[in-house]
Amino acid sequence: MKTSACIEMLFCDEAPEIYDRISLAAEAGFDAIEFWRWSEREVNRLADAAAMAQIPISAMVGEPMIPLTRPENQNVFLEGLGQSIEVARILKCPTLIVQTGNYFEDLEFETQQHALINTLKKAGELLEGSGVRIGVEPLNTLIDHPGYFLHDTKLACTIIDSVDHECIGLTYDLYHSMVMSEDPQEVVKNHIKKIFHLHIADHPGRNEPGSGKLNLSAQLRWLKEKGYRNYVGHEYRPRSSTREALRFSNNGI
Repeated sequence: MKTSACIEMLFCDEAPEIYDRISLAAEAGFDAIEFWRWSEREVNRLADAAAMAQIPISAMVGEPMIPLTRPENQNVFLEGLGQSIEVARILKCPTLIVQTGNYFEDLEFETQQHALINTLKKAGELLEGSGVRIGVEPLNTLIDHPGYFLHDTKLACTIIDSVDHECIGLTYDLYHSMVMSEDPQEVVKNHIKKIFHLHIADHPGRNEPGSGKLNLSAQLRWLKEKGYRNYVGHEYRPRSSTREALRFSNNGI
């Protein structure tokens, strides 16, 4: 599987400027880089740095980051998504990582789920023919994202099935999933082809693979055996330097 360096978290010790981390990722042997919000970056500078380093951009966040669980946010999200698609095309970035936002006590669960499905269906229509797709990301609520709506990977797969569009799939983060005590081989066994992007980190600490108790290598081997061929995003906080973290985890787990 191909590796992708999240330059929001890796190489920070060597380069304060995110643009300078792109060449460092290429030099370290990563196959691609990824980052979070394009609206906080100089898009042309990102494109130039990636071209100079001869490394592709695998993923970025699809903006705006607003709760898709509220029906009134649909039009605002879709308008912003149009801008994200244009930026993704400039950067030749195939995957937009989209988060759902939190669960709201003032709305029924079914109302929020329906709002999410309906917005993603319309998003799929916008994405058609663009060469860009959305990977919806479940997150853990136990440590990093309390209150988040989509913390259950099986529910995420059900929602993706309901949307039923080739441009709408899953960003599957093994760290978030396993923090929630999910068995990856159970929760995504029927949806391997719908996994557009993977993330890894160990637990506890969200540090480099091998630093905690998660058996990430076994899960990655299983995903590869089942046909996953897209990027594995290294999205973790190195305990010391990034170089040390890569040596420790053998950069290719």
